[in-house]
Amino acid sequence: MCSSFSYILYNHYPLRSPSSTNIHPNARWQQNGITVAGGNRQGNGVNQLSDPLGLYVDDDQTIYVAEWSNHRIMEWKRGATSGQVVAGGNGQGSGDHQLSNPRDVIIDKGRDSL
Repeated sequence: MCSSFSYILYNHYPLRSPSSTNIHPNARWQQNGITVAGGNRQGNGVNQLSDPLGLYVDDDQTIYVAEWSNHRIMEWKRGATSGQVVAGGNGQGSGDHQLSNPRDVIIDKGRDSL
């Protein structure tokens, strides 16, 4: 008999400000945010994300996102409606042009490299 299962793990932590002042668990803020990357349902298009895990924002406000399921790193320039693949995006693998479930993004400013 074969069976498969999946699970989701959620970690809940109380909200804390950097000064360690407690914020009431039922605190509310005015919502005025905007979507700056993705927002077009889960997928593999250049205007979509799938399981984004790592995020890096550079000095120019360019956003880099590591996508676990799409095996790629996406770059979203400020104001863009779609991103650009800057690493991976050629299926899962160990080739020079592939990534395997990237979890984070690190930018080396000194070498201007990903």
